Amino acid sequence: MDISIQFLGAVGTVTGSKYLLTAGKRNILVDCGMFQGLKELRLRNWQPLPVNVPAIDTVVITHAHIDHIGYLPRLYREGFRGQIICTKATKDLMRIMLLDSARLQEEEAEYATRKGYSKHPKPEPLYYVEDVEAVMPLVRGYDFNTTIELHPEVSIHFRYAGHILGAASIEMFIQGDTQTKKIVFSGDLGRYDNPVLFDPATINEADVLLVESTYGDKESATDHPEDNLARVINETLARKGCIIIPSFAVGRSQTILHYLQKLEKASKIPPLPIYLDSPMAVTVSELYAKHLESHKLPLDQSDNDIFFLKDLHYIEKAQDSKKLNTIESHSIIIASSGMCEGGRIVHHLYHRLPNPNDTLLLVGYQAEGTRGRKIQNGEPEIRMFGHQVPVNCKVESISGLSGHADRKELLHWLSSFQEKPKKVFIVHGEPDTAQAFSKTIKETFNWESHIPAYKETAVLFEGI
Repeated sequence: MDISIQFLGAVGTVTGSKYLLTAGKRNILVDCGMFQGLKELRLRNWQPLPVNVPAIDTVVITHAHIDHIGYLPRLYREGFRGQIICTKATKDLMRIMLLDSARLQEEEAEYATRKGYSKHPKPEPLYYVEDVEAVMPLVRGYDFNTTIELHPEVSIHFRYAGHILGAASIEMFIQGDTQTKKIVFSGDLGRYDNPVLFDPATINEADVLLVESTYGDKESATDHPEDNLARVINETLARKGCIIIPSFAVGRSQTILHYLQKLEKASKIPPLPIYLDSPMAVTVSELYAKHLESHKLPLDQSDNDIFFLKDLHYIEKAQDSKKLNTIESHSIIIASSGMCEGGRIVHHLYHRLPNPNDTLLLVGYQAEGTRGRKIQNGEPEIRMFGHQVPVNCKVESISGLSGHADRKELLHWLSSFQEKPKKVFIVHGEPDTAQAFSKTIKETFNWESHIPAYKETAVLFEGI
């Protein structure tokens, strides 16, 4: 049996994760992500995959972020009818994420048609809600740390990756005619000592390793977000203001709720109204009670809630979100999106930025060019809804909440390997970052590694 792999995404970039493994007659796609960001990357989503899609037997998913699952409905449109394998929590998150992705694309296409700004006579989304509904019956969810037989000669284990709820690294075992080979896909690794999620699992050996390098050239802050959060809240309450927190719906919002829960229980902040103003974040938060196997947090038996707070309100309807604008003080509002580019947070900022008593608390990375970065950089006015809105409120940032392992933590994970893998591929990183991490691996472990190119095919084994 010959084994090869083709790199169809997340090489030279951190989006579009897709790796097609061919083992004999089996074709297994690991991750099926959508390209995001730069236009030249997004255009790849519209190009047919350079493979025979109906011949793909199985798709194995590491976790439910769109850059790892967002192409699945399109794959179905191109003729895929095989099985999709993931953890149980990832299956539930996948449906939420894909439906949201499809609805946003449909709305954007409808808006482009109405406004006439598209170069296409009839703009269409990459896929529709009906495509999501069609692909979901192919998905099967499994437990961590159990043997899952994909085919008679191929089996996998899902191991905790710690990145988001349900995220996994994959150990894949391929039985050839004379020997068995093990291929490890790191997936996106989370941080160690995360207050919500388990540490990335220790993996001791691999014949072939694909390791992510998202933050392979960075070391994350080591400050204490819990203490800083308490300080910001109490200082704002002393000014009789409100705290506004832009936060991603999956992962970050739940971490913030957990910290608020701890602070309230320890009487480090007073009980006060907390509003989670994101329908997706509300739905995702409810999954934590269903998937206790995927995180550390205990279930509050009194109300079947993980994130129990005395005055926590889940806001789902738009009219209830608008009512929050009338609140003048002593409240916390958490809303998407995390970089202030869209969603309900934009409306809150429009009303709150001019108020010197309020605080805008940034709890995640603000990418260059985003509204969040402009505010963080101290711009005195921000354009919103056709108006220049003055930034009079207090602006604070808390670091240390990243969901990605940094360079030190990636090296810690790699240090568990008792022997050097025969082949190491550096994936899921910007070009400079991947190069830097490859050099660090060489200096630290004396491992040679390869940074593959887009659409490159590598032969892993011949005649096993």
